[in-house]
Amino acid sequence: MKEKNTRMKHRKVNYKQLLSNIGVAIDTARQNTIRAINTSLVKVNWEIGRHIVEYEQRGKERAEYGAELLRKLSRDLGQRYGKGFGRRNILDMRRFYLVYQKWQTVSAKLSWSHYIALISVSDVTARKYYEKHTLKENLSVRELERQINSSLFERLALSKDKKTVFNLSKKRQMLFHATETVKDPYVLDFLQIPHSDKMTEKVLEQKIIDNLQMFLLELGKGFTFVARQYRISLRNKHYSIDLVFYHRILKCFVLIDLKTRNVAHGDIGQMNLYLNYFKSEENVASDTEPIGIILSAEKDEVLVEYATGGISNKIFVSKYQLYLPNKKQLQNKVKAIRDSK
Repeated sequence: MKEKNTRMKHRKVNYKQLLSNIGVAIDTARQNTIRAINTSLVKVNWEIGRHIVEYEQRGKERAEYGAELLRKLSRDLGQRYGKGFGRRNILDMRRFYLVYQKWQTVSAKLSWSHYIALISVSDVTARKYYEKHTLKENLSVRELERQINSSLFERLALSKDKKTVFNLSKKRQMLFHATETVKDPYVLDFLQIPHSDKMTEKVLEQKIIDNLQMFLLELGKGFTFVARQYRISLRNKHYSIDLVFYHRILKCFVLIDLKTRNVAHGDIGQMNLYLNYFKSEENVASDTEPIGIILSAEKDEVLVEYATGGISNKIFVSKYQLYLPNKKQLQNKVKAIRDSK
């Protein structure tokens, strides 16, 4: 009887493995099919755009240029091939080809929806940055659109030196240094906190925890969540770090303190204490020095400069915004930096 039960249990285990193996095979086949369909869709849309541009450049039937040509194509293609050929779609195909005139520059890893988002970025440097950023971090279309809408490139460019503005779209290893990892400002629009609300640090922290996935996306590649209200005890005194993360690429802890007011010099001293504690008590041999970020509603640049001067620890003070930045103003600022080069 015991032997029979053993055989039945063994068969059950083998069946689970069989089911798992079949599931893997089906999932792989489906993923390959989706990738093949995606590549074909991107290719045919590129070809359609190429044919339209080449037709226009031959200089024939000038009366059909522009909007009239697109309307006619949309109508005739729709009648012949069905949905998917609206005037907006035809225009996107034409723009797609104009931006990517060499097929070799089109990545098979990105979907047509990714490219629709990318061609909406008129600045070439910014678009190249978003493309490389999407490929490296394997961003979904929704994530890419958020990065574009929150002006990630412009925010990074404004918080770095002039040279970085031109290197952001060229680096193979992006944002893998402490000074390049930290943004200023961070956009927390996904918390959906009304401007009229009087927010405490406790409420802000809870809102971030409730939207942790979006907050990790805003932080950038490599961040993993460790703890909230991380307790530090020094003799009879106790301290709590609002949020602790670990950066798997930089190999270091990242400590974040939240301030719903203007940052004070004492906040910087307190962060320095936290970093010294982590270096001494939490780091292991493979860890690099921890990073401290004070995320505040406001900051006095001069005070921050004097308060952090002479401190060897990596302490950064960044503002947070509860709304999307004015993209046009940011673009103009980045343009001014370029023009002054």
